[in-house]
Formats: sequence, structure tokens, C-alpha cells
Amino acid sequence: MIRIPGDRWEGAGLGEWSLRDLVGHTVSSALHQVPGVLASPAPSVTLESPEAYWALARTVPPEVYAAHSVASSEDARKAGEALGDDPGAAVIDFARKATQALSAAGDADVVASPGGGMRVRDWIPTRTFELVVHGLDVAAAANVPVEFAAQVVTDVTLQAAKTAATGPEAAFLLRALTGRATLPTGFSVV
Repeated sequence: MIRIPGDRWEGAGLGEWSLRDLVGHTVSSALHQVPGVLASPAPSVTLESPEAYWALARTVPPEVYAAHSVASSEDARKAGEALGDDPGAAVIDFARKATQALSAAGDADVVASPGGGMRVRDWIPTRTFELVVHGLDVAAAANVPVEFAAQVVTDVTLQAAKTAATGPEAAFLLRALTGRATLPTGFSVV
């Protein structure tokens, strides 16, 4: 767990978000929604992999994506405020609830993720992705060290690479990963 000094919560987080907003977004997207999604069965699988979940963003019209970004920022602020005076305890509580819900779910259960029907074993890695990527963001913003298990970082990195491999930038990314091109500022596979 990242230990954020008390005087840093209202400081810069990521983009326009404060550190509290960033933690709020992380908790909301990676932990808070887990019990609700796991309790919502879907009739069929519409997204077969974590990569398909992330690639879905490429298929929505730009105005839908923009509206989602605005809603995500609003949610981040509200979730950050809801962490209250003891954000660490609130985060631990969300993690406990997510873990309990996951322990009651089966890997092959089909749930209604925000992107469509997914097997639990395919949706949960998208939540791990959120935790690791934003955990790194939080640590950088708070200027505190963070360390994830090597296998977790490997899994999340492979998920990002597989997501990129499903899109039009696959060859470009391969060239960059092998030192033959440079990624532009702000490049993202999600």
C-alpha cells in the first residue's frame, strides 16, 4: 500500500486531478465497482479478453469518448471527496469489499462489465491494470516509492502490449519497443 503524506492529498495528481481525485478515480474504477459488477450476471460474453475491453474505447464516436472523460473526472472528484478524513482506511475498506466479492465469484462466471458481458477471469485483469497504472501515477504524484510484484507488473505490461497489438498502432509500437521509433508524448494504448 502506498503511504501518502497527509499534506499531499490536495496537491497535483494527474492532469487536472488533485492527488485526492486521482486516488478517488483509482478506488472507484479498480475497487468500488468490483462488488456491483460481480453481482451483475450477463446473458452472454461480448468481450472475450481484457484487450477487447480496452480496445472498445477505439470504437466509440469521439463525442461519446469525450463525454465519458468528463463523467470520469466528475466521478474522480466525488470519489476523492468520499474518501473522507482518513483516505487510507477508506481505501482498505474498498479493497476488503472487492476481495470478498471476488472470492465468491467463479472465474468462468459471466458478468456485466461497463463494456459488456465478460468472464470474471477476463474482467478482473482490467481492474488490476487500473490499480497498477494508477498506483504508479499516485506514487509519482505523492513522491513516494511503490513496488508491485514482478509478475503483476509483467501481466499488466503484457495486457497493454496485447491491447496495442489489436489496434492500428501495433507495428509502430513494435518499432518503438525495439528502438526503431520514438513514441510521441502522450501516446497511449487505452
